Amino acid sequence: MRITNEMVQQKLAELQFKEVSVSLSEFIHTSEKEQDSYQAFLYRILSFETKRREDNKVLKRLKLASFPYQKTLEDFRIEEQQSLSSKQLNQLGELTWLEQAYNLILLGPPGVGKTHLAIGLGIEAIYRGYKVMFLAMGALVRALNTQDITRKSQTMVKRLLNADLVIIDDIMYMAMDQQEANLFFHFINQLYDRTSIVFTSNKGPEEWGELIGDPGITTAILDRIIHRVEVIHLNGDSYRMKNRSTIFGSISVHE
Repeated sequence: MRITNEMVQQKLAELQFKEVSVSLSEFIHTSEKEQDSYQAFLYRILSFETKRREDNKVLKRLKLASFPYQKTLEDFRIEEQQSLSSKQLNQLGELTWLEQAYNLILLGPPGVGKTHLAIGLGIEAIYRGYKVMFLAMGALVRALNTQDITRKSQTMVKRLLNADLVIIDDIMYMAMDQQEANLFFHFINQLYDRTSIVFTSNKGPEEWGELIGDPGITTAILDRIIHRVEVIHLNGDSYRMKNRSTIFGSISVHE
């Protein structure tokens, strides 16, 4: 029986080796040039397919994470953040805290890089194989409030509870009523001791009670969050203010 490229491509496609099937002629040409053995040729195409599938998994995890933008730890301007050293940033990037189900609280005024750092850590976690979810506190409260009546919110909460790392941006930027505080407590309780949470906030944990309202719920929430937590203070001037664009720089004024 004479085996043709088309027959091999068809079998590869049936096995969902689609990109390998498309590039089959190129693989054959390279292997002939390198005088590969049968094993080397097989290893070459299997390695390509393995990498393709892993790349697709990363892209899928990045999409599901719902980051508002994508900036990595390498993009973080550590030279403008005097309260965090390069060594500390590298230690955070090693994700030991995530492996141990630690939480992080990134504290500081607006514009100092809290969200950027959180997203950078989330992207690093995704490339290491973790499932990550990002959302603002307001979006979380809305999802918790409506999970019993909308499929979208139900799916969102399910993904959050199945994640390895949950990033909550701008926690405690708004007050919660009794029902919202109870829902938030139950959500934190479900994540407790099995999922890491990164919080960004311009208010320290000691101030959260003012927005939660109920002292008992506040204590219960903080007890679970702070059991294993690293609080990182980010200080300095706002990046956005220092690097803002201005219309006056490019306009000539004629009297």
